Amino acid sequence: MLSPMMRSRLGTQCLHASSSRSAAAVPLATRSLCIAAGPTPRRGGASRRSLRLPAAATPALVRFAGSASGALAPGVSVPDPTIVLSGPEAARMARQRNIGIAAHIDSGKTTVTERVLFYTGRINQIHEVRGRDNVGAKMDHMELEREKGITIQSAATYCSWMATPPTETGTVSGDVGSGETAGKEEFRMNIIDTPGHVDFTIEVERALRVLDGAVLVLCAASGVQSQTITVDRQMRRYSVPRISFINKMDRAGANPFRVIEQLRSKLKCTAAAVQVPIGSEGGFEGVVDLVRWKSVWNEGDMGIVVRESDDIPAEVLEFAKAKRQELIETLADVDDEMAEIFIEEREPTIAELAGAIRRSTIACKFSPVFMGTAMKNKGVQAMLDGVCAYLPNPAEVPATAMDISTKAIKGAQEQAAQAATDSGADEEAVEAARKGASLPPVALSPSSEAPLVGLAFKLEEGRYGQLTYLRVYQGTLKRGNMLFNARTGKKVKVPRLVRMHSNDMEDVDSVGAGEICAMFGVDCSSGDTFTDGTTTLSMTSMFVPEPVISLALAPETKDAGGANFSRALNRFQKEDPTFRVHVDSESSETIISGMGELHLEIYVERMRREYNVPCTTGKPRVAFREAISSRADFAYTHKKQTGGAGQFGRVMGYIEPMTMDEETGKDVAFENRVMGGSIPNGYFPACEKGFMDALEKGMLSGHPVTGVRFVLEDGAAHSVDSSELAFRLATAGAFREAFSKAGPVILEPKMTVEVVAPTEFQGAVIGALNQRKGTIEDTEVREDEFTLTAEVSLNDMFGYSSQLRGLTQGKGEFSMELRNYQPVMTNIQRDMEAEYKKQLSKK
Repeated sequence: MLSPMMRSRLGTQCLHASSSRSAAAVPLATRSLCIAAGPTPRRGGASRRSLRLPAAATPALVRFAGSASGALAPGVSVPDPTIVLSGPEAARMARQRNIGIAAHIDSGKTTVTERVLFYTGRINQIHEVRGRDNVGAKMDHMELEREKGITIQSAATYCSWMATPPTETGTVSGDVGSGETAGKEEFRMNIIDTPGHVDFTIEVERALRVLDGAVLVLCAASGVQSQTITVDRQMRRYSVPRISFINKMDRAGANPFRVIEQLRSKLKCTAAAVQVPIGSEGGFEGVVDLVRWKSVWNEGDMGIVVRESDDIPAEVLEFAKAKRQELIETLADVDDEMAEIFIEEREPTIAELAGAIRRSTIACKFSPVFMGTAMKNKGVQAMLDGVCAYLPNPAEVPATAMDISTKAIKGAQEQAAQAATDSGADEEAVEAARKGASLPPVALSPSSEAPLVGLAFKLEEGRYGQLTYLRVYQGTLKRGNMLFNARTGKKVKVPRLVRMHSNDMEDVDSVGAGEICAMFGVDCSSGDTFTDGTTTLSMTSMFVPEPVISLALAPETKDAGGANFSRALNRFQKEDPTFRVHVDSESSETIISGMGELHLEIYVERMRREYNVPCTTGKPRVAFREAISSRADFAYTHKKQTGGAGQFGRVMGYIEPMTMDEETGKDVAFENRVMGGSIPNGYFPACEKGFMDALEKGMLSGHPVTGVRFVLEDGAAHSVDSSELAFRLATAGAFREAFSKAGPVILEPKMTVEVVAPTEFQGAVIGALNQRKGTIEDTEVREDEFTLTAEVSLNDMFGYSSQLRGLTQGKGEFSMELRNYQPVMTNIQRDMEAEYKKQLSKK
């Protein structure tokens, strides 16, 4: 039956469905190249709709999708509508995939990646996580990663894969490594393997910022877990299409259809199986491909041989038919063409079914679900086929930048002011609209002939200097080129250009649009945009979460400190935006801050191993924040007479609570609404600096202030006594005065804690979390183990790891991630204020 959502969407279309349907999906070999834009925001605001361009390698030129077609969202301009994609370049794009592999910790991401590298021929032998064979997985190249069995840093590689297209009706069996390629098509992939632990979430964040698609790996027994939810949120932030791979199908308690229900309920993700398993748990043998209607299984050493058959095992035949119908009905809810086929009550062709999956996946409306067990070498090749069939190529993902030229900025301001004037706004509102104008996005061309635009998304200290990972969005980057850094305005030369294979490098002379590479010897920061200097475009950077935990750090001995201590901290700060270092102004201690205890422990250990600087650490400290709960006005005058020219500055306005701005990623803002020149323009930067200074240390407990908008409306200046310093101090004084009247509160980080342990310890685990003032939100019992989800203050979680090991005889495990910041209890705030006042009185 049609769902209510589909009935509502189709409306009267049900009466006229048969004559207007589009052509069936095109087979992969002749598939069109799709420059997308339409309802899904993507990479800076472009939206997604299809404009088809022939992808066959012909001498004819293919014109890039320009505004005349209406393919791009309103307000998105195309820098040069005459840019063309040649036939060979269009064909290259169609066979290119940039994907990431992401999941909750211990779901098997790195094991999956290791099989991918083996089956694609990038490595000759499979090695396991944790270095059990004294080698370790290729993508876990750090010694610490192999010791702990976790991925700490994201790692990039590239490979080629001979994929079986979903429109192939014949059985395609054999060993790709031995040259059996009949019925297959070659694709090139850039792959980034990401960490699963929440403490290293920035690695996932910056990978997803530059990737076109992703594989979400889930455990068939554990299902959707806490970090799965975080990864889903990150994928949605950057509108990254994903396919889902349910791994560990051989585990006891494996239930892939329970996991699919969790995808739908917990992640609100429209998902359906495109495979059903043959056998279960230890008897898992292979899958039934619901699109091509084949039985698929692995044979041979390390599962390198894939076999297919038209015969579906009798024991799963009816179940497979039901799941195929469920797939069709799910797609009918999200794809118009499939909805029309469903209304006509006819069976879709393989091409129509595959086309609906692809369109819906690229539009981020659907996630096809694959199944397998990487450790037992089953199902990985079929998942790779799904990557090639259903995830987008670089030209199908609209990327945008902003024109930061003075002309573009003035044009945006005038346009905003004119729009406010046309709507009847008064002079003050028009000026506010002018100052708050945002730059319109500019669509980037996926052509290698366009002006170069690339984004630096990751930095590493390499063997030959700084290694900068770069995604090229348009144009061609060549070794020896001069690059222009849009942030700093500096020109730099690219002395060496490489493609990465984990920690191995392959020198290349050039890379084109849609590629991922790395370059040596270029000094920059993560998130910088590079161009060839012929364009004034700049791309938005990635979201960087704030640290939640801090601790004091000092070298064990004076000899161990010095240059290496500072050098290590400077390097780690540059590589990892979530790792912060500052010197406490009161105690003069070096304080490091990060996303969790493990995050900081790793850096302390790396200082010992990589820089020979063993360190002692203090007790972990929670990163509290201060905020306001109501609006408060201010009218503050800073006046000081010292003989001769004095200091005078008067500011008037208000402060109010502010939530996170989705565009800027910030939750503090300074707004200048001064009219009539009561404060000279030259003093406004000083006012903003004074506001930012005041945010560094709150008045309640000395912690940073967040969630505040400072609005400057009026003021006064003196022709002799006013200065930048005077207005800086006036603004800081005004903020402190208003802060005390705006209902100030202390905020603490609240964590989502997930515990997995044997059911016999359930009561003890719940009791321990209750003692830590946790709120139990969900408990799921599965045969011999249970999963518990709770909300707990980070300040109450210290020492929980040791307690859980004791309670569960070492059989329990837990993970936690930042949920939000909430006000502390009244009595705790009172105690914290009293303690801070006591500290101040001792000075």
